[in-house]
Amino acid sequence: MKIFYRILEYVKPYWKHVILSILCTFLYAFMHGASVYLTIPLMDTLFLQNQDQVETKTESVKKVTDSIAITSWFSKITSDVKETFNNFMLSGSTTDKLLRVCILIMLAFVAKNIFSYLQEYYLSYVEQALIRDFRDETYRHLHKLPMSYFKNEKTGDLMSRFSNDVFMVQTSVSAVFLSLFKEPVTILVFFAIAFSISWKLTLFSLIILPFSILIITFIGIKLRKQSYILQQKMGGIASILHETIVGAKIVKAFGMEKYETEKFELQTENIFKLNLKKVRIRNISSPSTETIAVLVGAFVIYYGGQLVLVEQSIKASEFLGFIFAIFQMMPPMKAISSINNKVQESIAAGQRIFEILDTEPTIKNESNPIRISNFKESIEFENVSFHYEDSDELVLDNISFEAKKGQIVALVGSSGAGKSTLVDLIPRFYDPTGGRILIDGVDIKHAKIEDIRSLMGVVTQETVLFDETVKNNIAYGLTDYPLDKIIEVAKIANAHNFITEFPNGYETIIGERGVKISGGQRQRLSIARALLKNPPVMIFDEATSALDNESEVLVQEAIERLMEERTTIVIAHRLSTIRNADVILVLDRGKIVQRGKNDELLKDHSGIYKKLYELQFREMS
Repeated sequence: MKIFYRILEYVKPYWKHVILSILCTFLYAFMHGASVYLTIPLMDTLFLQNQDQVETKTESVKKVTDSIAITSWFSKITSDVKETFNNFMLSGSTTDKLLRVCILIMLAFVAKNIFSYLQEYYLSYVEQALIRDFRDETYRHLHKLPMSYFKNEKTGDLMSRFSNDVFMVQTSVSAVFLSLFKEPVTILVFFAIAFSISWKLTLFSLIILPFSILIITFIGIKLRKQSYILQQKMGGIASILHETIVGAKIVKAFGMEKYETEKFELQTENIFKLNLKKVRIRNISSPSTETIAVLVGAFVIYYGGQLVLVEQSIKASEFLGFIFAIFQMMPPMKAISSINNKVQESIAAGQRIFEILDTEPTIKNESNPIRISNFKESIEFENVSFHYEDSDELVLDNISFEAKKGQIVALVGSSGAGKSTLVDLIPRFYDPTGGRILIDGVDIKHAKIEDIRSLMGVVTQETVLFDETVKNNIAYGLTDYPLDKIIEVAKIANAHNFITEFPNGYETIIGERGVKISGGQRQRLSIARALLKNPPVMIFDEATSALDNESEVLVQEAIERLMEERTTIVIAHRLSTIRNADVILVLDRGKIVQRGKNDELLKDHSGIYKKLYELQFREMS
């Protein structure tokens, strides 16, 4: 239940709406009870029972009430209220009585429905606000988590937690909120009505409670377990769907449609079986409770009939009123019996969401981080080592170098040498497991993360664009940015010409991940985006490796313009593009094995750089 209480913590900001809803709930329940209780004087009027009978019955009730262990003051208040009410309702002519009863019944029903609407509105406001805040906080926290978290989690499963799990919490909380306040109060009101008519019949009717509680508890435990398993399976199916959509071209190229379909159908079959099992468990609660209630009800009717016909301790109209009150308690009791099921479902879904919220960010700001407003001198690696959390194998081993302001530092090496990992450490996507990285002499672990990243622009091999307009992709996160500035950077990035050829120019939607444009066009848009940010430090992670020759020339021209008057760290795919680098670092198995300028490294005939250079140019010839 701790998880459910954590969900309810999100209700606190909306306590005013909760209080208004509770107030309307009490008024609704009171009016609901009044509308049912008014059937007693209605039947007395219709069957022409006189005031003497009423007064006699009032005295009888008082004696019966006094005979049980209830305080005398409560007994006196109950009898006085009933006597006053009966004197008012059943005085005057039969026509006056009937008119008076009908008006009160009408007013009671109108008031009941008004308060029911207000109660549900205020609760719905709280419920929807709770879910909004719940989803927003989870999303904000997701952005605080380091890259290592996303490396270990499936995209589809994370998407499922934001969609399926949050929806499950929403439906469960909605049902619980509408039942938790409304139904217990309704039950108490009708219980009081029933108890005021006959305490014997009321206590006899309570036999149902212990059996119902046992059934509800057992079913709730089973339901929570099944709900958690089902939500995990839903995360799995979302992962398969995401992978298939992203990799649609590979699936078709390898003719794996049947294989992927069978894998998907296996997951949906498992979900089908789990859903059926969950439905069986959930739906057995209500009929079980109702069956017990009907059995008890039959005995109540028989016993009540004896009180009316044999003992004559209550009137027939009051017994019918008692039956109405008892049966009015059954729907809210059924609703309450399902509350536990809903709570267990929300706990299972909430548990998966809180797993995200409870994941502590390993990369975060210190309590008083050092502020860095601009880049003045250098980026320095001091004996930096790194390995991933799930492995002790060093990806980087004792790396040391310095990139001074305005320099171009190139990283070269075979695949898996640690180049991308090295550049990922600079904006603190990961933290070194050994050594330190300094920016202008400040250890980046002590600097404000936002300040560090504001100094840097990153262009990667895998360009990430969004399903928005060209303009919004270039001016990412900047609203109402001047179009002339966007056009200016697009021209520098060799992107303006192809943009103007689009039907809607800069207002053209480029599709999810920019699928509607070519790889070279995507890369030039990402360069334009980096240019607009105008950072003093640029990082290029094999930005031209996936391009054809024509696109590479255009992109390379854009990169060279972007490098001007900036400190640049570039992972080179083609060595011809880094001939003018100030420093070339050659990595092998996480270590720097060579460093120097292009001409210097080519003189070392036994070095890796020379071999890579000759191999590449032999392939190009």
